[in-house]
Amino acid sequence: MNKSKIDNDISFPMPVTLAGTVIQGKVNFMTVAWVSRVNYQPPKVGIAVNKTHATAQGILTNKTFSVCLPNRDLMIKTDYCGITSGKAVDKSSLFTVFYGDLKSAPMIEECPLCLECQLTETVEGESNYFFIGVIKGVYADDSCLQEGNIDPVKADYLLLTMPDMHYWGLGEKLGEAWKVGKKYQP
Repeated sequence: MNKSKIDNDISFPMPVTLAGTVIQGKVNFMTVAWVSRVNYQPPKVGIAVNKTHATAQGILTNKTFSVCLPNRDLMIKTDYCGITSGKAVDKSSLFTVFYGDLKSAPMIEECPLCLECQLTETVEGESNYFFIGVIKGVYADDSCLQEGNIDPVKADYLLLTMPDMHYWGLGEKLGEAWKVGKKYQP
C-alpha cells in the first residue's frame, strides 16, 4: 500500500461560502467552509458555525440565513470576513446586499450564487452548531448560467484546503455524474 497516515483531521477541499444574517439590526457575513447539501426534497443545506460566533446568535435569533458562494475576485473580502468578528467589526457595507422572499436573510449581489434559507433544525455539537435550512430561494448570476444551470467554472467558486489553509479555484469538467459509471464493465 502506498498510503501514509497523516496527522490532520480535515484533508479534503471544501467550498468557501459566506453566511449572511442580521445581528442586532446589522447585516453580517461570516466565511464558512463547513457546508453541505443535506436533503433533496425539500432542498436543504447545512452549515457549521462555532457557538461563540456572532453569526450563530444571528441565525438562532432570526431563524434565517443565506449561503453565498464567492468567486476569486472576492477572495480577499471573503477571507477578511473569516478573520474578523461581527461582534467587533461592522461588515454591513463590504458588499452590495439584496434580499429575497424571506426579507431577513441578507445575500451578496457580487457572489455568483446565493441561497436564501429558513432555519429548520439546529444540531448542537461540542463547539459548533450545525444549522440546517430549507432553501427558499436560489439566485444565480445570468453570466454563470448555461441552459438554466449554473456553470461552476464560469462561477469561479473558491475552495479551501485544511490544514494547509489555502484557497483554490476549480478546474475543468471531467464527466457527467450518474452517467460515466455506466461505461464501467466489470
